[in-house]
Amino acid sequence: MFTGIVEEVGRIERIASSGMVRRVVVRATTVLEGTKIGDSISIDGACLTVVALCPGSFSVDVQQETLRRTVLGRYRPGSRVNLERALTPSSRMGGHYVQGHVDGMGTVVSWRQERGDWVLRVRIPVSLKKYVVEKGFVAVNGVSLTAASCRGSVAFHLIPHTRGTTALQYLCPGDPVNIEVDVMAKYAESLLQ
Repeated sequence: MFTGIVEEVGRIERIASSGMVRRVVVRATTVLEGTKIGDSISIDGACLTVVALCPGSFSVDVQQETLRRTVLGRYRPGSRVNLERALTPSSRMGGHYVQGHVDGMGTVVSWRQERGDWVLRVRIPVSLKKYVVEKGFVAVNGVSLTAASCRGSVAFHLIPHTRGTTALQYLCPGDPVNIEVDVMAKYAESLLQ
């Protein structure tokens, strides 16, 4: 379980394939504090298990299912990624409940200032858009954001702090992004069926 509040922006250092599994090494500092092998770290919203630790980096193994459902398969050495450690019972809840289970991929439509606000517009797949409501939350690359408008693409207004301290600042129109919708909306739909 995560909050969607990014702790740091890391960099992909190395990617190696071994059979059907891809080992990804990520340069980081903050998320390494107190982390041990077996812990979960959200990388751009995908909950992954730490399988190795080195000074200044950690490694995760990524299976084909995760590569198929997320943008992780598109990363190259040097790619910037949002990182967050899993919640502990004593953690402050500053964002929303984010599971780290990516529901699908969206596409950046635009990312610019509009009337003084930074506005990120994302095209979300139709199969997921039904779970998005105005003032509801969506995790975009692991960042918990509030939907300001849902007409056509979904618009998110970001404060300068969020833009400046996450890897969202490096997105460009056409870039794919990981999308996680509110699990409560999915449970409600399941119960009504």
